[in-house]
Amino acid sequence: MSEQATSPQGNTGDIVNWPMLKIVYRTDPDKIAALLPPGITPGKDPHVNLTIYNFPVPDEPEFGIVTTVNADYNGIEGEYTLGYGIDQESAIFISQETNGQPKYPCTTEYFRLGPQVTARCTHQGYTFVEFKGLSRGENVAQGEWVQNEWWIKVSRATGVMPDPARGYDFPPHVVHVKSTYGTAWKEAVDGELVLRDSPWDPLASRLPMREQLSAHLWWPIFLNREISLAGKLDPEGFMPFADTISGSRWPGSNGGPRRG
Repeated sequence: MSEQATSPQGNTGDIVNWPMLKIVYRTDPDKIAALLPPGITPGKDPHVNLTIYNFPVPDEPEFGIVTTVNADYNGIEGEYTLGYGIDQESAIFISQETNGQPKYPCTTEYFRLGPQVTARCTHQGYTFVEFKGLSRGENVAQGEWVQNEWWIKVSRATGVMPDPARGYDFPPHVVHVKSTYGTAWKEAVDGELVLRDSPWDPLASRLPMREQLSAHLWWPIFLNREISLAGKLDPEGFMPFADTISGSRWPGSNGGPRRG
């Protein structure tokens, strides 16, 4: 744990020192279960995890929001990732192709003024997440920890109107992202998360908030990250999950949003 008395500073305007805003809320267990393909199971806690950030990728600012739900694979506790909504188009397609990382275009406003923390995320004209709060300022101790994240790498059969019976060019595989972090600084935030209806990012309807559990600002220390294929999913059972919205893992219809 850092011994410093104040949060990381650095050069004025240096984006590497922006903290991540992490918000956790409780939803209904059956809502999470409905979004998980066969082979990935709900975690013990029905939690939705939002991370709003500004971080250099690779050397210019990327504003984004990560949406995950607690989920297990092969007996390992982790988080199933529904989407990385980001404002850097150049990183979307290569991330999908290489690792199955579910990135899609999204506009995020995220800033801090003194103790006040403000964030909002918009996709296709719909603002689907808003947050406003006040940081408590003091450091909250947190030791080294490991995050297991589950992505899906898959490619359906080539064709103008793909025949489901033809299956896949690359069948669905689970990608295991194992990240080890330290914490340079962490501040609890008292604030309110608001989810708004959107056919493109349907958190409000598909993962309704029953209780906001926590919010904090986090300055991570990146210790290690491993990305590997962890195993196959049943191709037939996965087929209903193959249509998704934008580049996310939200269930869609013919590549677009599913309304209703």
